[in-house]
Amino acid sequence: MASQEPIIAPQEPRITSQEPKTMSEEPKTASQESKLASEEFNLTSQEPKMISQVSKSASQEPNTPSQEPETTASSNLPSKYSDRVVMKTILEPSDGRGRLAGDRVVVGGWVKSSKQGNKEAAVPEPQKQTTEASNVSPRHKDVSCVEIFQTRIPIFRSIAKIFGGGGSSHPVREKLEPAIPGPPPPSVAYLLVSDGSCVASLKVVVDASIAPLSQLLPIGTCLLVEGVLEKPSMQELHSIELKAERILHIGTVGQDQYPLSKKRLPFETLRECSHFRPRTTTVASVTRIRSALTFATHTFFHDKGFLDVHVPIITTTDGEGVSEKFQVTTVFGKDGRQKDSGGVTLEVIKDAVIQKSNLVEELKRSESNREALDSAIMDLRKTNQLASQLEAKEKRTNQLRTFFYGDFFSQQTYLSVSGLLHLESYACALGNVFSIGPRFRADRKESAERVAEMWMVEVQMAFSQLEDAMNCADEYFKFLCKWVVEKCSEDMNFMSKRVDKSRSSRLASMVSSSIEKISYMEALEKVADIFGIKQEWGIALTPEHLRYAQCDVSYAYIHDQISGKMGREALFPNAGSYYMLMDDSYLAEAVYNNPVIIYNYPKEHKPFYVRLNDDGKTAAAFDLVVPKTGTIISGSQSEERIEMLDARIEELHLPREQYDWYLDLRKHGTVEHSGFSLGFDLMVLFTTGLPDVRDVIPFPRSYLKANN
Repeated sequence: MASQEPIIAPQEPRITSQEPKTMSEEPKTASQESKLASEEFNLTSQEPKMISQVSKSASQEPNTPSQEPETTASSNLPSKYSDRVVMKTILEPSDGRGRLAGDRVVVGGWVKSSKQGNKEAAVPEPQKQTTEASNVSPRHKDVSCVEIFQTRIPIFRSIAKIFGGGGSSHPVREKLEPAIPGPPPPSVAYLLVSDGSCVASLKVVVDASIAPLSQLLPIGTCLLVEGVLEKPSMQELHSIELKAERILHIGTVGQDQYPLSKKRLPFETLRECSHFRPRTTTVASVTRIRSALTFATHTFFHDKGFLDVHVPIITTTDGEGVSEKFQVTTVFGKDGRQKDSGGVTLEVIKDAVIQKSNLVEELKRSESNREALDSAIMDLRKTNQLASQLEAKEKRTNQLRTFFYGDFFSQQTYLSVSGLLHLESYACALGNVFSIGPRFRADRKESAERVAEMWMVEVQMAFSQLEDAMNCADEYFKFLCKWVVEKCSEDMNFMSKRVDKSRSSRLASMVSSSIEKISYMEALEKVADIFGIKQEWGIALTPEHLRYAQCDVSYAYIHDQISGKMGREALFPNAGSYYMLMDDSYLAEAVYNNPVIIYNYPKEHKPFYVRLNDDGKTAAAFDLVVPKTGTIISGSQSEERIEMLDARIEELHLPREQYDWYLDLRKHGTVEHSGFSLGFDLMVLFTTGLPDVRDVIPFPRSYLKANN
């Protein structure tokens, strides 16, 4: 049983430590040795026991009692599904690496860096050297005949030179003359190997007698190695290394085509080879942090009693009413052109109009058949009407359609922009629900905070109002920050060194911070005073950082100006030329230096389904804004009154037939409910401190870029 592995595994050090005692024991008889070999067939004589063998014995003998107390050594067990030991169990924590010396393990990973050299001379241990010096006299030291002969070689050479003369007919002399020794060929490879389980890499020492060094050295080479963990003979950065005894697998690399190297590559270059960039230390850390945030999300909501609901990716409903959507269809051929499905297209109708117009003209010139002319004119009129209808449909759908004849679905379908509407139907039956999944927007604008496909965490809660949703979002956000600080300390330390020095401390401060809640009007007043703009109702609070494209100034310079240390005209000589009128992330970073929740937005800024407040101007919605990143959570209380929802759909000229099923929830058992959505990719962006969301998404999709 797996649960008993930690109890048996700690016996391994005890077996290893008995080896010196075994060396000093009296020799056993042949029968005793045979019996011992049959009982302990899985042990190699005088060799440390493999960690994988401990694991297998634990699973085969679940009832074996342990005489040893439980220790942390059990964390070094191999994977349940292979004999490979995950490097994280060897390299973390750093204070426990020394006790692993002597363990035999199998590790696998990819070479991060390499070098080759010669074997280091064996340096005897100080204690052993002292003992030998005290017990053995130099003159009584055992010396072989070969060693004596080697010490006499210089004398023999001198004698040979004297009696050999200067003749050139003595080939023996040439043999006796020693050639100038060249540098010895490299005999060992020093590899830093990573399996992606942690930031650190394991130093692997491979002798040339085990495998060709030329195959091992290229960066990116995949290795599966069996060996013994040892402490380095010299004081160095790595506190433990693996001395390879067998190479079980070599995945070679084509060095000319492989894009990664020792040099650090810019993120823009790595995006072009997104299938290889997980092998870089930075992207690997981002991936582990992303995985931790996913697990934390499920942990938080499951502990709070929420149910996980999978909402559809393909939908007939525009989740926000006015968003750019990806349309789903199967009526396009491989060349991107529409298949001929047998329906009546606009091109066919236009051709028919031309032909019938020509026929009418011919009949008018002949004046031979008045009835045929009237019939042709009537037919032309009907064809023109049909053409007008098709043109109107083309304009409305912005795409030539054949009335969906031959398409997979019987009506227009899209990739989901938001799953909140579908999630409401389950909240109105099961209470509190959440969902995690990809959402899609056909937005062609280049942005560091948005791409075409982004993952969202969406939440809906029945019998709750706006305040409840804000409190849940507050608690959830802090839970994620705390989880990463506690569970991903090594990765966060690396991101702080490599990307943003203040990232770890900023994330820790989020946990204990108090999130300020201000209304839209309060936020408008603060920003209007700073930038000298009018407090006009309806001005949007932009989600991006302040960007002043006309001047090259630092953030500190802007902050000084905002703080009143210099006049507005000094920074903005042409006030009408700066692009961003207002900035909500400025409020979080410069004013409060903490996350901020802004609520009660103008209804024009929020989707149709958000509940209207009593003033008729504002909507019960909020945004949670964090420093550096901007809006990371958006939420609202949904409109439960069917007449108000109907009015909003009509006001925004939305196709009502798309929302019939959604309106049914208000007709039958309506209830107050609220929820929010967290931009999961933006949360990873905020956590890691990277500047572009495309660098925290495994395979980013943006305008004109979908390479794999």
